[in-house]
Amino acid sequence: MWEQIFGAANLLAMIAWAVLILAPRREAIARALFFGPLLLLALGYATGLALVVTGVVPTDGGADFSTISGVRSIFASDAGVTIGWVHYLAFDLFVGLWIARNADAHGLSTLKGRLIQAPILFFTFAAGPLGLALYIAIRAVFLRGRSAHLIPA
Repeated sequence: MWEQIFGAANLLAMIAWAVLILAPRREAIARALFFGPLLLLALGYATGLALVVTGVVPTDGGADFSTISGVRSIFASDAGVTIGWVHYLAFDLFVGLWIARNADAHGLSTLKGRLIQAPILFFTFAAGPLGLALYIAIRAVFLRGRSAHLIPA
């Protein structure tokens, strides 16, 4: 069962990322990604976490987030790995959506801008914080004159 959930979550995330990177950047598409795949991943994570924390789905050592050994025991099960992976997928997609919208708002919405965004979004998909750090660095260096604030209100 967990293998199927893991595969379905991966497929959902890959489709969402392909749309985010390749599709025209329209508000309707951003909303569809936000209220579709992102929300499904977040709800899937919340459901899985609730099942583990309440003990409905057992892990090797119970659900203990206060110690390394406790977290290790959660991730030692297929349920824990799947739930943790869905957590990564949801947050990385959220960050990717933020990067895309923020980059568009700061002048990277042209074809050239989208070509700059594509590798940043790929790295966000593949290695979350690396893509975010890349975007922050690029924005701080190359787009600093376009905005007084790095972090939007």
